[in-house]
Amino acid sequence: MGVAGDNALCPPDHRPHVHSTPRAQQHATRAAFFMPGFAMAAWAPIVPFAKARAGLDEASLGLVLLCLGLGSLLAMPLAGVLCARRGCRQVMLGASVLMCLSLPLLALAPGALALGAVLLAFGAAVGVMDCAMNIQAVVVERESGRTLMSGFHAFYSVGGFAGAGALTLLLSLGLSPWLACLAAVAVLLGLLGAAAGHWRRERAAPGGAVFAWPHGIVLLIGAACFVVFLAEGAMLDWGAVFLAQERAVEPERAGSGYVVFSLAMTACRLVGDRVVDALGRMRAVLGGSLLACAGFLVLAWAPWPAGSLLGFALVGMGCSNIVPVMFSLAGAQRAMPETLAIPAISTLGYAGILAGPALIGFIAHASSLVAALLWVAAALLAVAATPCWLRRI
Repeated sequence: MGVAGDNALCPPDHRPHVHSTPRAQQHATRAAFFMPGFAMAAWAPIVPFAKARAGLDEASLGLVLLCLGLGSLLAMPLAGVLCARRGCRQVMLGASVLMCLSLPLLALAPGALALGAVLLAFGAAVGVMDCAMNIQAVVVERESGRTLMSGFHAFYSVGGFAGAGALTLLLSLGLSPWLACLAAVAVLLGLLGAAAGHWRRERAAPGGAVFAWPHGIVLLIGAACFVVFLAEGAMLDWGAVFLAQERAVEPERAGSGYVVFSLAMTACRLVGDRVVDALGRMRAVLGGSLLACAGFLVLAWAPWPAGSLLGFALVGMGCSNIVPVMFSLAGAQRAMPETLAIPAISTLGYAGILAGPALIGFIAHASSLVAALLWVAAALLAVAATPCWLRRI
């Protein structure tokens, strides 16, 4: 897991760091991954209330919701600059505070412009946190000498389950959206207080570049992440539509596919570090890509709903550990410093989540939804070929 010298982060000054241990830093990194997953999922049950408060119809809400992704995409490249100059800890602290400030405001925004502005800030906070926590994770994993990245990413998924479940429960008990969001903020602040002292303080060596377009092996890693995130976005945005439209599942139960996908992905990430250690990174990418491809083939060709649910599970299992391996490789490659490489890869990956469902929609409109899923399967076969080049890292 060695890294070139220009990838290494160096101490920001000569002040002693807060006393910490490798294990404490690992737990703090897991908390960092949990927090944005929790915050994003906490927003999901609030959406209908925000829509009603802002007086939006479905079309207007769709446009406003774009601000969330736009904020993340604009902020991700900035995250590398900030981490290089200020260190991961300060950047993660700032992003966490902005998440805590903006989440309750989402429930109070009185109109489309206000809601869009808050979503832009909320998305920016999540995007910055996403990049900074992965930079932190790369350093912590490298210094541990063990594979940890899949376990870190698992906590993002765990946070998602916890956030959606907690907010849904609070709202069902009659708590107002505003107070439910404040309760979520209390959880985030508690985690922040426990974890922030163990987040990394290093900055990049002075005089280096703070922004660069991805190139070389970093571009290949980013392209692989784009495809895997596209597959995840397909499950999120088209899974229920597919079950209802192609497999005649009742609309009320069509969300079961994404639930199966999410559970399979989370479970496999929780054991993913041991799987990657046993197989090796390249075999994990190859096997995961082929498994996810097989899942889309089962989805497309199995004529009964139970077979489709198996397809959702296979996609979740296959995709689960590819992206964590890619972020580990981003910390091991020599083409770009990790403070530049990780934001570039995160941005490309997030673009897959945003653009992928739209691309699938265009293909489905021109042909069929089954054909669109087969197109995703073919893209995953391309990811399966990347170990031929990635093994050189």
